[in-house]
Amino acid sequence: MRRHVAALALAGLAAACTVGPDYKPDQLDLPSTWTEQQPSPGDQAAADAALKDWWASFKDPLLDRLIAQAIAGNDDLKLARQRLIQARAGRAVAGAVDYPQVKAAAARLQSNSSTTVDYPPGIGQYRTWELGFDASWELDVFGGTRRAEEAADAEIGAAIEDRRTVLVSLLAEVAGDYASLRTSQLRLAIAERNIEAARKGLDLTQREFQQGLGTDLEVAQARAQWNNVRSAPPPLKASVARLSHAIGVLVGGFPGDLEAELSKPAPLMEVPATLPVALPSETLTNRPDIRRAERRYAAATARIGVATAALFPHFEIPLMIDPTSATLSSLLLAKSLDWNLGLEASGLVYDGGKTDAQIESAKAAAESARIAYEQTVRGAFRDVEDALVNFSTETERNGTLKEAASDSDQALDRATRLYSAGLTDFLKVLDSERAAFAAEDVEAQSRLAKVQDVIALFKALGGGWQGVAFED
Repeated sequence: MRRHVAALALAGLAAACTVGPDYKPDQLDLPSTWTEQQPSPGDQAAADAALKDWWASFKDPLLDRLIAQAIAGNDDLKLARQRLIQARAGRAVAGAVDYPQVKAAAARLQSNSSTTVDYPPGIGQYRTWELGFDASWELDVFGGTRRAEEAADAEIGAAIEDRRTVLVSLLAEVAGDYASLRTSQLRLAIAERNIEAARKGLDLTQREFQQGLGTDLEVAQARAQWNNVRSAPPPLKASVARLSHAIGVLVGGFPGDLEAELSKPAPLMEVPATLPVALPSETLTNRPDIRRAERRYAAATARIGVATAALFPHFEIPLMIDPTSATLSSLLLAKSLDWNLGLEASGLVYDGGKTDAQIESAKAAAESARIAYEQTVRGAFRDVEDALVNFSTETERNGTLKEAASDSDQALDRATRLYSAGLTDFLKVLDSERAAFAAEDVEAQSRLAKVQDVIALFKALGGGWQGVAFED
């Protein structure tokens, strides 16, 4: 009965109190809707479904395969997994303090004492066998260990969200590089068509000159234009190669692994018909970087309690069992047993203000984590607003550029016909060629900008990690 009472007393003492502040997440005053777009009540379900595997909305099988390869083989994701393993090991270390610490040792000693002393009398040579068990249990009376465990649990949560954050960025980077590669191929095709048009213009001026209808100046101008447009493809070819190298590394391979496959031209992805825009409050749930910042805030708050516990006494129960005997056969007999059991208490008397300074440092770290959390939320909301306005304005711009490209093509056709009929000089043809090429090239870059804005919106909303199950 006494033992049960003692056990209950110790348990009550260990759970007596937990120093330091209890963590309560901040209730932020969030905007109710986006400035740049007003989501309808039915948007949330559609947004959740679209964010889960948003890259599939581009309907590009090769992109889908590249994304799957990146999830399986990317080095940054592998590094994030190791950080998670470290965090879980840190939690195990913090939790181990809750249990008794037991050590065992065994020894055989050959000794000799002097026989020339009077007191205590020497006995000469002798041997002993020793078997020792030392155990200790620190009572977490003021909750320092519990706060350390809270911090470690929060760090595990932060490591999980860190891996998801890496994944969200990775998905956007792979899709963005792939879109840029396809756009470089599109611009390369435009440049090659322009080279062909310039060559035809050069042939036309040469025929006109040979027939006495043109001048050598017009021939020189046409040749200069032809040579000028021939300089456009090399940088675009280099861009295709660099982007294929980047994608090869992102998916966990080497730069040249995908170059042959990706060098085959394919159309640029089309923008999805609808975009996933939910309420701002949902961004707190979807954005893993916000969730990571919140967990780090929780961990920093718990560490205030860890630092504060150092001000209070520490209680420990030591147990030592140390059998000692001259012969191995009698080592485990009761008369060979030495043991000690007690309760030790120790407390801080003076440390020159070190502990107080550590508490202040922990409080400042928690406040910094709180500010960083709010900063992350505001930055996330800005990312969404920027992506929405960028897509909206680029869509409007792209419509104008398409019209400009169509008008420039018609102007080039008319200028060429007029020159062939001798009704205008070749300068009009040159100007029309330059305008047509520039308009088509700029429109292609605008199409890329629209795709990149959509990718940025998916990333800003925290999409992509919801449907990925990691193997830990």
